[in-house]
Formats: sequence, C-alpha cells, structure tokens
Amino acid sequence: MEKEQTIAAMQKQIEELKRRADQGSQQLQGEVQELELENLLRTKFPFDAIEPVPKGEFGGDVLHRVVGAGGQSGGTILWEFKRTKNWSDGWLAKLRDDQRAAKAEIAVIVSQVLPKGVETFEMVEGVWVTHPRAALPVAMILRQSLLELASARQSSEGQQTKTEMVYQYLTGPRFRQRVEAVVEAFSTMQEDLDKERKAIMKQWAKREE
Repeated sequence: MEKEQTIAAMQKQIEELKRRADQGSQQLQGEVQELELENLLRTKFPFDAIEPVPKGEFGGDVLHRVVGAGGQSGGTILWEFKRTKNWSDGWLAKLRDDQRAAKAEIAVIVSQVLPKGVETFEMVEGVWVTHPRAALPVAMILRQSLLELASARQSSEGQQTKTEMVYQYLTGPRFRQRVEAVVEAFSTMQEDLDKERKAIMKQWAKREE
C-alpha cells in the first residue's frame, strides 16, 4: 500500500514537472503554433494591443502595439512566423515593405530555420530574425526599448526621427547584450527543469525495480 502511494505521488510529481517543462518549452523553444505564440505575447503584455494582421491589408502575421503603464504609445512591432524547412532571403525585403505599410518601428521574423551565420537572433538587413526559443525574451527587450526610446524622444524632439532613434539603438551593442542576458536566463531555467524531471524519473525507475 505504501509503495503504491509512493509511486502515485511520484507519478503526480512527474506530471507536474512535465507540465512545467512543456510550458517552458513553448516559451523557450517555440514549438508552438502561431496562435499560441500570439496568445503568449498577449498574456505577457496585457496592456498592449496584439492583434492578427487584417487580411488583405499587408503581410506579416501579428501587429503588436506597445502601450506603457500610463497609457502612452511606445510604437509598433510587426511579427511574422515562418514554418518552413528552408530559409529565404526574400522574406526580408517583403517584411520591410510590410513594415512600412503597417507604419511599424520594428519587424521580426520568427523561424526555426535561420539565415546562414545566425545562431539564435540577429538583425539582418533591418529586420530582426529570431529562433522561436528566443522569441519571448526578444519581445520583452524590444518592447522595453520602444518605451525607453519613446520617453527619450520626448526630450529630444526635432533632433532625430523616431525611426532613426530605434534603428541606432537596436543595432548597437547594448541592445544585443540585453537580449543575450535574457535569453541566457530563460535557457538556464529550461535546463534546470529538464534536469529535475530526469532526476525524478530516474528515482521512479529505481523504485519499480
């Protein structure tokens, strides 16, 4: 009886670890459908307006309008999700056109397959390209950066256009360092969950022997 209770408790613990790991996998590895990532963004940033791109208007998949805590507009991110086996450089020019049509400050392609030389995320020809596992941390930093730039722009009105300020900041080393730090933290969390789950399963296997 005691053994059965122990096994049942361990099974429950494994299920919980699996649920947590799967949840982390969705956020970090990006093995989710477009709608799920859209909902993840909406959950993470409840004050922002995150909506599918209306059909027939322009390309891209999701318009992410950043809104600060005080209701101020920070800018817009245009997201496009790719589910293909091969990368196409043609996506970059197309999304830049869509970005202009959407009047978005930033354009991001989320893809399992990345351009040659890109490991996780990179700005390529004016478009941010990221692996799904880094999509959420990239979104967090892009959003925060837009809000910071919106605030800075108010004190330097007339000196630089909004687009110029955004581009200069996003192509600089400070921004990349910020994203790398967040991606590393998320990856460490995922690794810890995987290790914990493996240890529990190993312990469970020994008990059944």
